[in-house]
Amino acid sequence: MLMHIASMALIHILPRMRGHEPGIPSLAGVAMMVAGLYAARRSLAPLWRLPEKVLAVRKGEDTRIEGAYPAEVQPLIDSLNALIADREKSIKRAYETAGDLAHGLKTPLALLAREAELADAAGNVELAEAITQQVQRMSNQVDYHLTRARVAASGPAGTARCLLAPCADALVRTVSKLYVERGLAISSTVGPELRVRVRVEDLDEVLGNLLDNACKWARKRVVLSAAMDGAMLTLTVEDDGPGLPDALRGVVLERGVRIDEAAPGSGLGLSIVRDLAEHYGGSIALEDSKLGGLCARVLLPAG
Repeated sequence: MLMHIASMALIHILPRMRGHEPGIPSLAGVAMMVAGLYAARRSLAPLWRLPEKVLAVRKGEDTRIEGAYPAEVQPLIDSLNALIADREKSIKRAYETAGDLAHGLKTPLALLAREAELADAAGNVELAEAITQQVQRMSNQVDYHLTRARVAASGPAGTARCLLAPCADALVRTVSKLYVERGLAISSTVGPELRVRVRVEDLDEVLGNLLDNACKWARKRVVLSAAMDGAMLTLTVEDDGPGLPDALRGVVLERGVRIDEAAPGSGLGLSIVRDLAEHYGGSIALEDSKLGGLCARVLLPAG
């Protein structure tokens, strides 16, 4: 504003006072106008970038709104950063509370499982089976609801980034040991450079449930693979089992639904995968596998 006033004085007042033609003073005034506009534009530049900064925090790409802003706006930026920090503390407390809850519930369940073993040893087979069945159901429910609580308490999706191959290889080794008696060939063809914008514990939950579900139904083979699909990464788990009819593929993604009660499990695994995938802006689809069985395809944001 001061530059503009000075330029007006140069253009209109100074030439009249001295009796000169408004030539050089006019040029100087125009130059001061341009300089004033440049100064105003530069001072407002941080405000133009502010929506991008806020969007980056919302997407989880940044944890704070960084940058220097005009004195009139800086208190608002500081308040927003303080709000973000308070939310991170709340998330941390929620994680700790969930862990305490898990410990508080699983310890009594472990004692009940021990009592079932003693009852079985004492010859009360039916009682032992009933207790074991209910303990398993309660344990599965605890795991499921703790996972949902962790998802609900999570911060912006995509805050963390992790390599896919180490998690995939470790889970393939673990699942291979669990199903060693069946002689399944479980393989992973995940590239070492692939990353996902997912927390490590959530990625383990997704891959673990997909692999476990495939191994329950596979005859001989289970294959885990991954590929880039634009800004997303596609995880694929295939098996050579009996497959699943189209009419049932949407049903099994619902909470607690099991198609075959003879198979082990609680029917919560695929619904957990669905919840986690949707939390990160992805999805899950069940298709026909090239191996002859079922193919579970999960989209997650690439890192």
